[in-house]
Amino acid sequence: MFQKIPYIRQSLTLQLILWVGLILLGSISIWAYMNIKYHERTATRHTIDEADRLGNTIRLGAHYAMMLNSRDDINQITNNIGRQPEIRNIRIFNKAGEIKFSSVREEVGKTTDIRAEACIICHRDSPPLEMVNLPERIRVLNSPEHGRLLGIISPIYNESGCAEASCHYHPAGKVVLGALDVVVSLEKMDLEILAHEKRMIALAVLIFLAIASIITVFFYNVVNRPIQKLIAATRLIGQGRYDHTIDWAREDEIGQLALAVQQMGRQIAGKEEELNKQRDQYQNLFEQVPCYITVQDRDYRILTYNQETARQFNPQPGEYCYRTYKGREERCEVCPVAQTLEDGASHTGEEVVINRDGTETHWFVCTSPVRQTSDEITAVMEISLDITESKRLEKEIRKSENKYQSIFNNIPNAVFVVDAATLEILDCNESASAHYGYDRNELVGQAFLRFFEEDERAGYLRRLKRNNVLSQVRQSTSRGQIFVNIHTSPSEYSGRDALLVVASDITQRLIAEQQLIQASKMATLGEMSAGVAHELNQPLSVIKTASSFLLKKVRRSESIAPEILRTMAEEMDHYVDRAAKIINHLREFGRKAEVTKEPVQVNEALRKAHEMFEQQLKLREIQVIKQLQEDLPPVLADSNRLEQVFINLLINARDAIEEKDERADSRDGDKEIRLRSYFESGVVVIEVEDSGVGIPDLVRDKIFEPFFTTKKVGQGTGLGLSISYGIVQDYGGTIEVERGAHDGAKFVIHFPCADLPPGVDSGDAG
Repeated sequence: MFQKIPYIRQSLTLQLILWVGLILLGSISIWAYMNIKYHERTATRHTIDEADRLGNTIRLGAHYAMMLNSRDDINQITNNIGRQPEIRNIRIFNKAGEIKFSSVREEVGKTTDIRAEACIICHRDSPPLEMVNLPERIRVLNSPEHGRLLGIISPIYNESGCAEASCHYHPAGKVVLGALDVVVSLEKMDLEILAHEKRMIALAVLIFLAIASIITVFFYNVVNRPIQKLIAATRLIGQGRYDHTIDWAREDEIGQLALAVQQMGRQIAGKEEELNKQRDQYQNLFEQVPCYITVQDRDYRILTYNQETARQFNPQPGEYCYRTYKGREERCEVCPVAQTLEDGASHTGEEVVINRDGTETHWFVCTSPVRQTSDEITAVMEISLDITESKRLEKEIRKSENKYQSIFNNIPNAVFVVDAATLEILDCNESASAHYGYDRNELVGQAFLRFFEEDERAGYLRRLKRNNVLSQVRQSTSRGQIFVNIHTSPSEYSGRDALLVVASDITQRLIAEQQLIQASKMATLGEMSAGVAHELNQPLSVIKTASSFLLKKVRRSESIAPEILRTMAEEMDHYVDRAAKIINHLREFGRKAEVTKEPVQVNEALRKAHEMFEQQLKLREIQVIKQLQEDLPPVLADSNRLEQVFINLLINARDAIEEKDERADSRDGDKEIRLRSYFESGVVVIEVEDSGVGIPDLVRDKIFEPFFTTKKVGQGTGLGLSISYGIVQDYGGTIEVERGAHDGAKFVIHFPCADLPPGVDSGDAG
């Protein structure tokens, strides 16, 4: 309704005022109308009641005169009462409709139509109604002279006094004898109602104006002014002035809206600042990114470009892209920009560009559509990255990969690539097939642990994951068992964590070493032959003496005392055992030792080595001092091979002491060998120290080299210490030489102990 008036349409306050005013006007109008109608009904009802009482009064007042049939009295009553200003007419009708009495003399004797307005009330039905309610007996008349008139007709009923009176006779069966019609003027009532209407309209207008004024002032101060301030503030925000403060201290919805507008301004300021930073960042990225970026329209003309493009090609705005990039006069046959314009999708590809100097440049090209809000493609962004150097590196990497693949396949050692978690064989070289006797296709996908004995796999699984080097590992192949040294290193294969396992076959080397060790043992036994002969000579002498004594007694048939016979038998048995022990020890030492590891007590091996040389050392007056810790943990080794190490060290100690003794500057009491064993920092330590000539500092670093010796020609092979060094290393130990307390040599050996924490098998040591 208000949309046709521009000013009202643009003002929320006016719209509110008008709508509230209309509602208020309607409410007050309804209230005034209802009040006027109520007053009108009340006045009308009061007038009707007064007219009805007047009719009853006239009827009652004329009752006695009617009983006496006193017409003069009835005329006098109607005339007197009819003289009152408000009464216009009083008439009495008989049943036939004849006016018998009237305050207007001219009407007396006239007969009215029975269907006239005064009589129709009862005579509308046949027979006529005898009883009629008051509302049905009322009629309102409009007179040109007297205005509105109110008429009330009242029936005059037959009474017993009338039926029996002597004055006249009315049959007892007649109920209604006639009717009294009283007509009064409504002029006074209408004037009162009109005055009341005027007062009510004036009051309604005053109330409407007062309330409308209050509402107008309220809306202006409470709504219009704050909204104008908010509009001004939002316009300032729209102009970029986000620091404007709205001076409004209210806490109602308008105040909350003002606070929200201020917060919105601050948030917009923060977002705009962030967007400006991002815009600057993206602009910097666009300008400084080390690739060529152009935006081209649908005709392949360059619209904008970055600094790198400008530096390299110096394009002109509107120039065709193919002319800028390649100096062509027509579009490329395969154009990613054209593909993007056609299907609206991003496209990538590689291109080879021939430069002006004839060299080739490789590009990686990516295109992306630039769309309007209507989703129409208006341009295409093309990004070109120079990948010439990457292509060159790819070529070099491919050559290097081929080279290393050739090395991988031709290396003489078996090389496996296994999964770091499961040890599944992922790849292997050709040497692996040759060493293990399986085709490459048979090996790939199998577990590397298949080459170990089933009861050793759990231990080697842990060792392969924790240790980088495993020495002298026994494995099974299609052709039998071999010994290998395993080196592992972490790697990656096809995106998976892997281990690079290099297995060096040392079977032939171990065989050669075993032969060399066995030859060294034989040489040692040869050196020990004189002492062993002396060791065996003593028990044989005792047995010979005892047997000669017994033979002599037997030949002479002489009896032998039981005690003497028992003593001689015990001595012979003791020396037979001693000789057997020496022979068994020599046989055990001389056997070919296996390459095995088992828990061994080093003290036991030291004692056996000392027993073999005990008599020799005593003959040479060399004192052996043993300081052995009895509760040593075992080490993982072979007892026979450890004994060979200790024998070699004892032989060297003996020879060094004798060499020192031959120099004629030795003193009595300084010919001694000390054997010590103890546990320290998780390792078992063995020390063999002598009081001999010692080892010069110049040759100390060479004494473990094969065939190196400081002895005279013919007294040593130079293999004893070298073999001892190899044996110690095979069991994960170390051997070193130091200067002893008496300027002699002290050999110190360290072995890791075999007593491991729960959950780690003995195979993990060394």
